[in-house]
Amino acid sequence: MRLSDRQRLAYLYGHETWRRFSRRLAVGRVSAMRFAGRTPERLVVAPTDLRPADPFTAEEIIAGRFPLAGRMLDCEGESPFALELPSEEFAARLHCFAWLRHMRMAEKDAASFVVRRIIDDWIQTHGRVIAGIAWRPEVIAQRIIAWLSHSPVVLREADYSFYRRFLKSLAFQVRYLRHIADTTRDGEPRLRARIALAMASIAMPNAASAIRRASRHLDRELDRQILPDGGHVSRNPRVGLDLLFDLLPLRQTYVNLGHDVPQRLIPCIDRIFPALRFFRHQGGELALFNGATYTLANELLSVLRYDETSGAPFRGLPQTGYERIEAGETTIIVDTGKPHAVALSTTATAGCLSLEMSSGRHRYFVNSGCPRFAGEAIRQLSRATAAQTVAVLNDTSSARISASGYLGPVIFGGVSKVEVARYEKTDGADGLVATHDGYLANFGLLYERDLYVNAAGTDIRGRERFMKPGGGAPDGGGNVAVARFHIHPAIRILPVDRNEVRLVANDGESWRFSCLDVAVAEEEDVFFADPSGVRAGRQLTLAMPLGTVPEIQWFMRRERR
Repeated sequence: MRLSDRQRLAYLYGHETWRRFSRRLAVGRVSAMRFAGRTPERLVVAPTDLRPADPFTAEEIIAGRFPLAGRMLDCEGESPFALELPSEEFAARLHCFAWLRHMRMAEKDAASFVVRRIIDDWIQTHGRVIAGIAWRPEVIAQRIIAWLSHSPVVLREADYSFYRRFLKSLAFQVRYLRHIADTTRDGEPRLRARIALAMASIAMPNAASAIRRASRHLDRELDRQILPDGGHVSRNPRVGLDLLFDLLPLRQTYVNLGHDVPQRLIPCIDRIFPALRFFRHQGGELALFNGATYTLANELLSVLRYDETSGAPFRGLPQTGYERIEAGETTIIVDTGKPHAVALSTTATAGCLSLEMSSGRHRYFVNSGCPRFAGEAIRQLSRATAAQTVAVLNDTSSARISASGYLGPVIFGGVSKVEVARYEKTDGADGLVATHDGYLANFGLLYERDLYVNAAGTDIRGRERFMKPGGGAPDGGGNVAVARFHIHPAIRILPVDRNEVRLVANDGESWRFSCLDVAVAEEEDVFFADPSGVRAGRQLTLAMPLGTVPEIQWFMRRERR
């Protein structure tokens, strides 16, 4: 390990140690009495939940079966909190109570009775001891939002005793989250904590000073985390959608109750929408970069109907670090950035200069994406450079991912500089040239990717190049690069000859992919971001022995039907 890496790791360990110490200092002695306080008499309002609901899931839960995180738990008459849970992800989903949204689709009396029993079980088993997954900040925040939003289902026909227990537990969780919010892990978890506290401040009886204080804290986090171009500091396209699910109802609740809306809330929402459209392929799916997983069409539509911004998607998100090439029905989205901070890189991929390409409603080239429900080993595998549509040098990722359980799987080292130049759109064509230095320290080489799309969007030219600083060709030796193109599982690959294949969509639309410099090989692949779970896929690879082939050109042409 190089000295600079050792110094960087030492700083990261110090920073994480200080964060954990600050958390302990803020919380003090952890006990139920530590955060006891007044129980509110009532709830003021139940904010709307925009997330799609599924009546089938509601029926399963009423029957005592919990379909969460890709697993099914049959309680057989027992409380789910008394059983061994299938996975850590399942436990987080169960304890956050986001599944309450499905219960609004069920028969009211049956849903309310079952929900009250489950919440009572949670209060008895986990509500009095601050420990474990149930008390992680991000889980508490989601639970507070879910309990507030679905309180009409929970409290319908409830007796006074349950009503008091519910409000007492809710107030306790709010007080605890307020104490630890500033020391919560940076990024989306901290912002979600501030959203939950702002929502609780107006949905529960509070003094005007408490509402203003929660509003100021939310403004501060929104300013820190929503970049000027509308992207989130994590660089994960999916985070913008997840935040809008909570920010839109929060905005409307402030307006409906006549409170002053936090100053940064509406401007940030207005910035997120264009960024969300930037990452959207024409078929409606979000691009799979930096921890993003699949997005169902009804999820995206449920927030885009509130989009009051207009116009075509941006060509680039300069602060977030992405570029979009669009001509005709063809769209290419390219990752041209790097993590904004090490602490924010726990879901980032080593995928600088990776791309996704779609034509009409079909995605052809994709990144492998992040599995929504999978073990940690598979999740980390999905972050490697080889899982992205980009060139890989010597089977080595362009950035290092920490294996430290103390720090978490953060990215350090690797890409430190990315240079991007766009083509001038004089004839309607579009393209870019981009270079990164992720392989410079280990192999002394820069990686350059050149992309060009004609005005009709029917021809694509790509160039992959490895070079010394200054543009010199690599020395002879054993360096081998492989340009990988991960094919969406819905696309069939039909070989033509050694240097060409056809990529065919289910409606017959097809593109020819060719490379005259090296053979076009078809290999097995894994697609992590399928709604059905991790599934097998296929990829095209172009091998480049750099001593003799320091650069290659590849072409795509849409075939006429």
